[in-house]
Amino acid sequence: MNGHRIINLRKIADKRGNLSFIEENSEEMPFDIRRVYWIYDVPGGEKRGGHAFKENEELIVSLSGSFDVILDDGREKYRYSLSRSYYGLYVPKGLWREMDNFSTNSVCMILSSVDYDPSDYIRDYEEFLQYIGNRQHCL
Repeated sequence: MNGHRIINLRKIADKRGNLSFIEENSEEMPFDIRRVYWIYDVPGGEKRGGHAFKENEELIVSLSGSFDVILDDGREKYRYSLSRSYYGLYVPKGLWREMDNFSTNSVCMILSSVDYDPSDYIRDYEEFLQYIGNRQHCL
């Protein structure tokens, strides 16, 4: 389904604590990074996301704690549980995504392929289904 996948990030293990990093133009990074943001202090039971992007690609990393990411292509849904800071979930453009099940003090970092652009968002699920239906007919 559209190339979403878990990417193993580099990890340097040390008895003093581990270090992981992401570098642009590296073999594991599927796009150039234009923006980085993070989500934190999510109240219990709340959800984030609930949208798709027309152009933006993302890499989602749990820096602390855990949360789930649900990806939807209009036919199938996939749930990823992120809880390790050396795994990133690659989310290609054109997928509906939601995030839930945030643990206390979780921190979610998201790397984006484009600058923030409100017109890139599809925030209505029915509009998303129409968008992907029209896009598939054009291919």
